[in-house]
Order: sequence, then C-alpha cells, then structure tokens
Amino acid sequence: MNLAGRLRPIVAALTALAASVCVARAEEANDYPTAARAEYVYGCMKANGETRSAIEQCSCSIDVVASIVPYERYVTAETALSMSQVRSNLGVQFRTSEQANAAVNDLRRAQAEAEVRCF
Repeated sequence: MNLAGRLRPIVAALTALAASVCVARAEEANDYPTAARAEYVYGCMKANGETRSAIEQCSCSIDVVASIVPYERYVTAETALSMSQVRSNLGVQFRTSEQANAAVNDLRRAQAEAEVRCF
C-alpha cells in the first residue's frame, strides 16, 4: 500500500473531527432562541431607527452579545433589568442584588463591545 493509501483514513478521521468541533462551537455560539434574538433586534431597532442598516447593525449586535454572554446569564440580566423597574419592595430587591447587578454589568459590557463592533 502506498503512502496516499495509508494517509487517506487518517485525513478522513481528522476531517470528521474538525467538522464536529466546528458544529459544537456553532451550537455554543447559537444557544440563544430565535425569539430572544428577534426581541433583542426589535428593541434595538426601536432605539436606533427602523432602517435596513439598523437591522444589520442590531443583528450584528445580538450576535456579539451571544458570543460573550451565555444565554442563561442574558436571561438573568434581562429579568433583573425588567424587575428593577417595579416600584415596590420587589423592585428594590432586584436593584440591590449583587447577582442581578453582576449579570446586568456583564450584559452592558457585551453591549458596549457590540456597539464598537457593529455601529
């Protein structure tokens, strides 16, 4: 058996391994549900104008945020931001919680990075 014949199974195995790593990374980067991404883009467009360029910039923005903040952390931050607007004792608890503030700060840092990359 020549060298090419011996290398063929090795190359095939390495190609399959590389493809599975790429798929795993794509799944990690795409752990945000479509509805969450759409909601983010919709809110972003309301804040930045409802133009074609805003769609592209806001879509880029959620991709950057998703690459930095895991979805579970994003949900925590969004919940904290929403609940902190409540004017009762419940809202105070979300405004003063260290865990909620840390998640919100993570989200804000990711959004700042998205602003630099996308706008």
